[in-house]
Amino acid sequence: MPNPPRLSRNQVRSFWAAWAGWTMDGMDSFIYSLVLVPALRDLLPKSGIAATTANIGYYGGLLFALFMMGWGTALIWGPIADRFGRVRTMMFSITCFSLFTLLSAFATGVWSLAVLRFLAGVGIGGEWSIGASLVSEEWPEDRRTKGGAWMHTGYYFGFFLAAVANYFIGSRFGWRYMFVVGGLPAILVGFIRNNVQEPQRWVSKAEDLGKQWRMHHAFLELFSPRYLRRTVLNSIYLIVSLAGLWAGSVYVPAAMTYIATTNGHTALDAARLASYSTALLGMATVLGALIVPLLAESLGRRITLAIFYSIMLGSIWMAFGHVFYMQDHAVGWFMVCAVLLGLGGANFAVYSFWLPEQYATECRASAFAFITNIGRFAAAGFTFLVGAGIRHFQTLGTPVALTALAFIVGIALLPLGEETKGKSLPV
Repeated sequence: MPNPPRLSRNQVRSFWAAWAGWTMDGMDSFIYSLVLVPALRDLLPKSGIAATTANIGYYGGLLFALFMMGWGTALIWGPIADRFGRVRTMMFSITCFSLFTLLSAFATGVWSLAVLRFLAGVGIGGEWSIGASLVSEEWPEDRRTKGGAWMHTGYYFGFFLAAVANYFIGSRFGWRYMFVVGGLPAILVGFIRNNVQEPQRWVSKAEDLGKQWRMHHAFLELFSPRYLRRTVLNSIYLIVSLAGLWAGSVYVPAAMTYIATTNGHTALDAARLASYSTALLGMATVLGALIVPLLAESLGRRITLAIFYSIMLGSIWMAFGHVFYMQDHAVGWFMVCAVLLGLGGANFAVYSFWLPEQYATECRASAFAFITNIGRFAAAGFTFLVGAGIRHFQTLGTPVALTALAFIVGIALLPLGEETKGKSLPV
C-alpha cells in the first residue's frame, strides 16, 4: 500500500497546539488533587476550621464540586468557538485557566481558594471541546480517529508533568509553588497566535452562514429534532465517565497519602508515593488512549467505550472498596490499581473523535462543549456526595468505591448511542 500523504504544516501545528493546550489543562486540573491535603491543612485553620481528616475530606469534596461547576460553566466556549473560530477561542481559554491557577498560589483561606478554582475551571473546561473540534476538522478523513485519540493523550501526560512537579517542587517547597507552576501554560498563547490558522472547514462554513449565524443558533441546534436524542444520550455517557474520573481517579493521590501514612511512611515519602501513583495513572491512560483508536476502528465506538467502562467499574471497586482497607501490602496493590484506573480512564479518548463525528461544523464545538461540560454539574453533585460520605463514614474508601455503580448505567445505555464507525465527518 502507498504511504498516506504527509500532514500539512498547519495540520501539524494545529495538532501540537491542541495537544499542548490539553496537556497544560491536565496538569493544571490535577495539581489541586496533588496538593489537596497540604493546602487544606494550611488554609482550613486560617478560615477558622479545624484541619481534621473529616473536614479535609468534606471541604476537599466541596472545592472539587465548585471546580467542576466552574468547568461546567465553560460550556459557553463552544458557541464562542463556533461563531468566532477555534484558534482564537483556544487562546482565551488557556489564558483564563493559567491566570486563575497562578493566583491560587496567593489564596489566604479556603474560600478564596474555592473562588479561584471555580474561575480556573471555567478556563480549563473550554480546552477539550475546542482542541477536539480543531483536530477533527483539520486532519485528513482517514486519520481523524487517531488524531483525536492522540490529542487526548496530552491531558494525561499533564498528569505526569504534575506528578513530576510535585516530586521536585511540591514536596520540597510547598503547595503554593505548585500553583505557580500551573501558570506556565500562558506561554502557549504566543505560539498559537503566530503559528496556527483556523481549519478550512470552519472558515468555509462561516463564510456560507455569514453574520446571521449567531452563538445562540449554534447552541439551540443541539436540541433540534435532528440532534436531541444523541445530545441527551451523549450527556449521560459523559456523566458516567466524569463520575469515575473525579470521584475515583482524582482521589488517588489523597488515598495513596493516607495509605502510606497509615503504613508508617513519613510525610515526605507519602507525597512522593502519591506522585508515583499519579505518574503511573497518567502513563497507563496514555497507553489506553493509544489503544482506543485501534479498537474503535475494528469494534466500533460503542463497544470500545463499553470495554473501558468495564475496566473502570472493576478497578474503582477494587482500589477503594478493598485495597484501601488492606492491612498489609496496601501500597503495592494500590499502585497496581492506579495502573488499572489509568487504563480505564482512557474512555475519555473515545469522545475526542466520537462526538465531533455526530454533529455538523456549525454546531460541533457547541455540542462538544455542552456535552462535556453540562455533565460536570452532575459530577459536581457526585463529588459533593463523596465528600459528605467521607465526613459521615469517617473514611475515604467506601464512598468513592460506590461511584463505580455509575458505570453499570453507562454500559446499559450504550446500545442506544449513535454508531459512527466508517462514516465521514459531517459538513
